[in-house]
Amino acid sequence: MDKLRYVKDADDLRLAAKFAPEFLPSSTRQLRARYETDPELIAAVLPPPLAPGSRPEIGVTISQVAIHMAPGFDIEIGAAIFGARAVYEGVEGLYMITMPMTTEGAVVGGRETFGEPKKLAEIDFAWSDGEVAATVTRHGVAYLELRGRRGAALGPRTHTEYAYCFKCLPALEKGKGLEFDPLLVRLTWEHEHTRVDEVAGEVILREAMLDPVADLPVRRLVSMTYEEGRSRSSGAVLASVPAAGLLPFLHQRYDDITPMLAALAPAADARA
Repeated sequence: MDKLRYVKDADDLRLAAKFAPEFLPSSTRQLRARYETDPELIAAVLPPPLAPGSRPEIGVTISQVAIHMAPGFDIEIGAAIFGARAVYEGVEGLYMITMPMTTEGAVVGGRETFGEPKKLAEIDFAWSDGEVAATVTRHGVAYLELRGRRGAALGPRTHTEYAYCFKCLPALEKGKGLEFDPLLVRLTWEHEHTRVDEVAGEVILREAMLDPVADLPVRRLVSMTYEEGRSRSSGAVLASVPAAGLLPFLHQRYDDITPMLAALAPAADARA
């Protein structure tokens, strides 16, 4: 009988671990923006034990990514992050509010490995020597957009970026919430950018019931850049935290249609 592909032996498992895309280097072409919003909104959107960072900022990056699986074999995806500046034990990073991705593999791998709040989306990226634009669309709504004109070249740079998310598992039993207390995870992204250009542009947030980024409005654009280069990601579990603290925020990683159903309920009652 031929080998049953639903079962891996020890050698297969070692090979699979070697090629796990979540841990492989990647090349990126991206637009990155930081903007200030209202400090009270930053404080409200952060689950404990995260606290507001030094500035009331939102970070947005929309990327085209080539994951280098093996020599001559890349997987290309569109990716985006939208997060609020936060701090834990003195280390600042972005708390990941939402991370739209264009492929199921990127969504599932990131959610199960790191607890990243990923969702399937359409991501469009257009660039030239002058104009650059990147858009994230879900359910027909282009709710997140970066656009602008490239300016002065800032030269290459290397830097490390941190982000926070929560690894958790929804409960099977109704009303229980989570199967176990969530794990606070710190992501580490090591960037080596060969090109960085200033961009004079804007962050556009459009109303979307299932992706309410517009609830964190742009008060002042801090910076926008166009970047090309390579990145490598890793993560570490920092602590187990009480489930009750995360439950008010957990819905944001899913398409929560509760408000729509609640609006329909009175009409259904009237017809009964």
